[in-house]
Amino acid sequence: MHTVTPWSATAQADIENSDILLERKFLNYTYQFYNTGDSLWIVVVMPENGKIAFRAAFGMNSCFEIVNLFDDEDTIVIILNSRLGAYEIRVNFPDLTIPLLHYTTTFKGNTALMIPFSPRDILPLTQNGNIENTSGKIHMEQFGSRSGLLFASITKPRTGSFFYFQNLTSLSEYCEATKTESKNTVGGNWPEIGFQLPATDELPLPSGKAFTISDAYVVFDTEIFEETSAICEHFLNNLVKVYKVLQQPRIEYHDWPEIAKKVATDLTNNKGAWTQKNGIPYLNAYLCDYETPPESMVQFAVLTPFKEYEEWIAEKQPVCHDLIKGVPAFYDPKINCINRWLPSMVDKLDQSEEQKKEMVMDSWYLHHPLMNLARLALAGDKTSEKLVLDSIEYVIKVAHHFKYEWPVFYNMETLEIIKEETEPGAGGENDVPGSYAHLMLLVFKLTKEERYLNEAKKAAKKLADLGLNILYQANNTAFAAGALLELYKITNEKLYLNLSYTCLTGLFKNIQLYDCRYGFGKNYSNFFSIFPLNDAPYTAAYEELEVYAALSEYMVQAKDVEILPALKTLLPEFIKYAVGRIAYYYPTMLPKEMLSEEVKTGEIQADLWVPLEDLYNGWQQSGQVGQEVYGAGMAFGVVPRQYIKIEEDFLLFIDYPAPYHKRGKAITIKLDGDKDLCYNLKIIKLNNHKIQMKVFQNNEILKPFNKSAERHEYEISGLGVIKVQW
Repeated sequence: MHTVTPWSATAQADIENSDILLERKFLNYTYQFYNTGDSLWIVVVMPENGKIAFRAAFGMNSCFEIVNLFDDEDTIVIILNSRLGAYEIRVNFPDLTIPLLHYTTTFKGNTALMIPFSPRDILPLTQNGNIENTSGKIHMEQFGSRSGLLFASITKPRTGSFFYFQNLTSLSEYCEATKTESKNTVGGNWPEIGFQLPATDELPLPSGKAFTISDAYVVFDTEIFEETSAICEHFLNNLVKVYKVLQQPRIEYHDWPEIAKKVATDLTNNKGAWTQKNGIPYLNAYLCDYETPPESMVQFAVLTPFKEYEEWIAEKQPVCHDLIKGVPAFYDPKINCINRWLPSMVDKLDQSEEQKKEMVMDSWYLHHPLMNLARLALAGDKTSEKLVLDSIEYVIKVAHHFKYEWPVFYNMETLEIIKEETEPGAGGENDVPGSYAHLMLLVFKLTKEERYLNEAKKAAKKLADLGLNILYQANNTAFAAGALLELYKITNEKLYLNLSYTCLTGLFKNIQLYDCRYGFGKNYSNFFSIFPLNDAPYTAAYEELEVYAALSEYMVQAKDVEILPALKTLLPEFIKYAVGRIAYYYPTMLPKEMLSEEVKTGEIQADLWVPLEDLYNGWQQSGQVGQEVYGAGMAFGVVPRQYIKIEEDFLLFIDYPAPYHKRGKAITIKLDGDKDLCYNLKIIKLNNHKIQMKVFQNNEILKPFNKSAERHEYEISGLGVIKVQW
C-alpha cells in the first residue's frame, strides 16, 4: 500500500460523492467533469472501465462556485470563482483521430498571493477501494529543465497507459512574475503524480491578471507496456502526437557562412585559444586555460569539422594545417595508442580532478579522438590513418579486458579500475559500447577487415541489457544510434534497429521541448535543446553540435530503411531548430548581463566568436564553466551540412537534413519527413547577378514568401522532392 497526502486521501470518495457536471464521450473514452469543492476534476473512463483523474484546478484553501459552463462540441469552457480569484478551464480534443485530451487553466487572483504548495494533478482511481492500493510503472518523467512529461502504465488495476505532457512554454509568465522555475515540475510518487505548480518563496503572484497555471496534453492507451522496445516506440509515437498539436516557436535564421569566417579569424588570432610545445601550437580546451595540458579530443573535435569546412569553402585554412601538424605527438609509445593528454606535458596535470592524472582515462575519451581520426583517414589523411591503425589494437585489448562494459575511469597502463560507476548501482559509462561499435565500423570501412565488424556486433549487443538506461553522454549515444542503424543495414538483425530506437528515445527524453521565456531564458531561443548528460543542469555547445551532426547522418543513412514514422518527424525537427538555436552559444549573441562573472576554467571574452560551454535557461547566468575552444567547430559543422554552393554566385540553404544531387543547371533534394511540417529553403545571392531561379516541390512551382535583391525564401513541406533550376 502506498502512502498519500491529505490532498489525495479523500479524492476518490469526493469524486464518487459528487454529481457529474458534464460528460463527453470520444473514441471509446468517456470524460466526466466533477466539482468536489476545492478541486475541479476531469475523470477519464477507459474502454475497459479503468479510471484516471486529472485535477484541472485547485482552490487553494477555498471552494469553487461554478459561474459558467460552456460546451460547443469543439471546446469546453468552465468558469469558476473562489474567494481567492477566478479560474478558467478550457478543454478540447486537438486530434479527432486519437484519444488526446488537452486542458488549460488560468487563474486571476483577487489579491497578490504567495503559493507555497500545490498538489499533483494526476490520480489513478480504482473501481472499489482506495487509490493507495493502485500500482503503476513510471517509464519516464521530467528531470531538471527537460520536457515536462510523464509516461506511465497503471498496472493495478490493469487500466492502461498514458503519456502526459505539460507545455511549460505557457508557464513562462507565471515564472517571470514570481521568480520561480519550471524545472522538476512533472513527476511525483505513486499514486500522486503529474504536474505541480512551482511554489513561490520570493515574489507573490500578482493580482488582477490572468496567468496560465497549467497547459496539459494527455494521450491514452489501453495497453500496458513492459518491454523496452514497446516503451520506446510508444514514447516516440506519443511525443509526436503531442508535438504536432503544440504551437511551435518561429525558426530563426543565422548567416552561418559569415559566422564561420568570424570563428576562423578569432580562432587563428586569439592567443588565449592556444598553447605551444616544441614550436607546435595546440588548442586549449577553454579560453585562456594555460594550466591544463592539451587534450587529443579537443584538437580533433575542432579539426574534423574544420576539414569539412575547408573542403566546402575550397580554400586552405591555416588552423587545419597547424592542428594536423600536432596530431602525431599524442601517440604514447608506453601504451601504443593515442592518449588523452599530450604525453610531453603530463607533468602539468594538477591532479585536482580524478581524470587530471597521468594515465587516468575517462572511458569515452579513449574512443572519441580515434573516431575523428578515422573520419579524417576515410577522407584521405594518411597521418590520421596510421595513428588509428597503430592505436586500434590497444583499444580492442581494453574492450576485451572490460568485456565491453566500461567503467568511468581506469588506468591506461594497468587497466585497474579507478571509478567503476557513475553512481551506486547505475553502472559505468553505459553508452561507450555504442561509441566503440561506431569506431569499429569506421575502421571496418577503412580496412575492409571483418574482425572490426565482429567487434562492433559484440559491443552493440551489450546495450541490450541496459533497457532505457543507455544514455551516459548525449553525443556518444547519438553516435551509438547511428552505428546500430548501420549494423542493422549490414546484418538485417532487428535487434540492432530496436537498440537504435532505444538510443534515440534516450536522447528525446533528454530534450527541452518548450521555450523558456522567463529570466535569462527569454534572451535566446532554447526550444528543442538537448542536455549533454542525464543530470546536467545546462546544455552544452560541443555535445549539441555532435548530436546535431550524428542525427543529420542518421537521416541520411536511414533513407533506404523503413524507420519509425515518428523519427521522420522528430529527427528533422531537432535539426531544424538546432540550426536556428545553437548560434546563441556565442557570447556575442547574448546580452552581457546574462554572462557569468565567475568562471570555473579560463576566462570569458564576450566579443569573441568562441562558444560558451554552458547555457542555462531561467534565472542562472551562462558561461559558468568557461568559453569552450573545443566547441569552436560548431559553425564549421553547420555550413557544409546546410548550405549548397551553386556555382560561384549563389548559396542554397535548407534546414532539413538531406543529401542533394546536382546535374547540369539543377539541384534535386529528396525530403523524407513529415508532410505536415514545414522547412526553410533560401537562395542567397553572393555577387551582383540577378536571381533567376525556379523552385519546385513535387513538380509544382513554389513562390517565395519573402523576396529581396539578396535573398529568396521559400517554405517547403517535409515530404517530397525539391528541384532548384537556374
